[in-house]
Amino acid sequence: LQLVESGGGLVQPGGSLRLSCAASGFALKDYAVAWFRQAPGKEREGVSCISGGVLETNYADSVKGRSTIFRDNAKNTVYLQMNSLKPEDTAVYYCAAGDSPYSFCSGLLLPVGYWGQGTQVTVSS
Repeated sequence: LQLVESGGGLVQPGGSLRLSCAASGFALKDYAVAWFRQAPGKEREGVSCISGGVLETNYADSVKGRSTIFRDNAKNTVYLQMNSLKPEDTAVYYCAAGDSPYSFCSGLLLPVGYWGQGTQVTVSS
């Protein structure tokens, strides 16, 4: 059972990235999935969360209106589309899946069962 993130990179301010969180070994569509990020010297913070089964989504105020979390069940993947990126979005981004099917987000949090390895996002000119 594994989560693998991809899609990070170096982007200029105002640019866009789409982060992917692909699951293997279980049906991600049934699980809540959250994105977290951790910048150097800062604590990890929640960015967005999508509940299992239903399409409830939550966003941190810092990314609301600029980001969209969504699923592609055929690809067993959850995405985080980020637009109008700012230098303060620079961080390692991690995805996490809930510990059971039909788990729910509690705001930006969830009972974590699985973590990905992280993908670096750098926003700089």
